[in-house]
Amino acid sequence: MSKILITGGTGFVGYYLAKYLVAQNNKVVLVDKITPINKDEEFKYLLSSPNIKIIEADLTKEDMWEKVGDGYDFVYHLISINGFKQFKEIPHEVLRVGIMSTLNALNWFKEKNNKPGAKILYTSSNEVYTGALEAFKKLPVPTPENVPGVVVDTHDPRFSYGGHKLICEMFFIYYSKAYNLRMVIVRPHYIYGPRAGYEPMIPKIIERIKNKTEPFPIMGGDDSRSYCYIDDMINGMVIAMESQKTDGGTYNIGSSEKITIKGLNKKIFNIMGWHPNKIESKDSPDGKVSHFLPDVSKLENATGWKTKTSLNNGLEKTIEWYINNPKNI
Repeated sequence: MSKILITGGTGFVGYYLAKYLVAQNNKVVLVDKITPINKDEEFKYLLSSPNIKIIEADLTKEDMWEKVGDGYDFVYHLISINGFKQFKEIPHEVLRVGIMSTLNALNWFKEKNNKPGAKILYTSSNEVYTGALEAFKKLPVPTPENVPGVVVDTHDPRFSYGGHKLICEMFFIYYSKAYNLRMVIVRPHYIYGPRAGYEPMIPKIIERIKNKTEPFPIMGGDDSRSYCYIDDMINGMVIAMESQKTDGGTYNIGSSEKITIKGLNKKIFNIMGWHPNKIESKDSPDGKVSHFLPDVSKLENATGWKTKTSLNNGLEKTIEWYINNPKNI
């Protein structure tokens, strides 16, 4: 049994990570600014386990880390403000929350955790590649971890997310070197599944199909992505954390199954058994990357990790959840 801390633990990834770790008989502590105890039945059920507890704290404030305690074997640092709308509207908060919570986490980990051999993981993002793609117009496909990290325009608020992720990665790298800390960085790529909120693309497609929207809008239909089911992402994170071979490294986590946005919509049409009479094709929003496919061979070669969930199976599970949990709940 390990003692494990998850910061930002009430979000999409935090919920599934906690659920997985508790099922493995670990003691898990979740810390977040907002707790969902009174409004989320699935979380309430998870929190009924004797092996999990939740702490409400704003971890951008250094003194709040006193609530966290010490003696953790593994620390998953998930805190960030995510979402394309937030990048545009509150970039100052995206930067503040991401950087301050990360700096506090590292200082607490080296000074207060007091657990020899402990390891800390940082969840970065595929957004760290967007600047290089814009600057150089082309990246290797699949894209490996060693491509240049670029912030094209410091006055463009959309770089607040990818930019702060790069800064926090560097904090992890150089704190690790300076203080001999065990750490690993992961870069998830387009993670989806039940309970992911209602703003990402796949839940929006499901909602439009459920409402039989005509004409049916498809934005950036020829763009391509690879979508990784949440269970596979969690498995990759845990393997990256627990393996000694990954110490000090940076690893993509994602699927190698590429599909166009038009193809994704078609799959969901087929699964839900409804097809629109007319498609309304629209351009991608400004700032969206046309094609993304991660090279995940580095993590595969180091640990043997591979995705297990096909896109069809993952979509079926996701659609079922959203049909049973409509947006108005």
